[in-house]
Amino acid sequence: MKWKNRRIVAFDTETTGLSPFLDDRVIEFAAVVFQLDESGGIARTTEHAWLINPGIPIPRTVTQITGITNDDVQDKPPFTEYAEQIRDLFVDSVAVAHNFPFDLAFLKKELVMAGIAWREPLAAVDTIDVSMRVYKEVRGHKLSDLCKRLDITLDGAHRAVNDAEATGKCFIELVRRHEVEDELQSMLDWARAIGRPPPGGPLGVDGNGAVVFATGKHQGEYAEEYPLYLAWMEKARERHDGQWRWRFPESTRSWIRRWLDVRGSGRSRGNSKGFRIDDWALDSCIAERRVRP
Repeated sequence: MKWKNRRIVAFDTETTGLSPFLDDRVIEFAAVVFQLDESGGIARTTEHAWLINPGIPIPRTVTQITGITNDDVQDKPPFTEYAEQIRDLFVDSVAVAHNFPFDLAFLKKELVMAGIAWREPLAAVDTIDVSMRVYKEVRGHKLSDLCKRLDITLDGAHRAVNDAEATGKCFIELVRRHEVEDELQSMLDWARAIGRPPPGGPLGVDGNGAVVFATGKHQGEYAEEYPLYLAWMEKARERHDGQWRWRFPESTRSWIRRWLDVRGSGRSRGNSKGFRIDDWALDSCIAERRVRP
């Protein structure tokens, strides 16, 4: 499957704090949709940006960082007004974010509160992960650091639309410099990104684009609700003709290994932009269950 002809949706959130599963809420969401031309350059972009009333006061420290005040959001709609539009932006897209688990955790929380299920995109790319792999010798992997290395302008940092646009441009420039193939699996392997599970296996995708168990005792249930069971699937063997063999195909086990590394093993940063060991936290799949449509 080709991916460069797909919509590349780079997105970012600004929030009242760093704890999506406590009381913090989204105050701004933005996505910049990139369409590439035949040479891999940017053919056009489309911006989607909304200020959102979080229903709680914005802390002074957040205003100092983002410039967003309580007055700015006082007359804005709540997230529920935009929930379906935001969710639908990601359908069949290559979704890109800088610290993807953080923004995804907030989106999932807001969608749950709106009674809407998250739809997994065609691919989920974290530019922090890509930066760590490409620039192993450096310590700084903030978006501003990555932009400087790639000679990409980041004006108005910590506003969602500016950060989203810069993130998308960083991803596209990294792809260009490293001559990443126009084959989806090749790009996923290069970025160590999450795609959809291999077809015909014990994992599948439901009508909402969510990864579910296709067989077994959890059939039809969301895979992310059972990270320990996924870990068992990756290691499970069975006796056959006097020999131990893997219970599940290598393609499935490879997908599970990557999913556990990126989403399920506690490797994601809990801090919105920070990058210290003590900023790391459990991922959203462990902290909260999904809503069923």
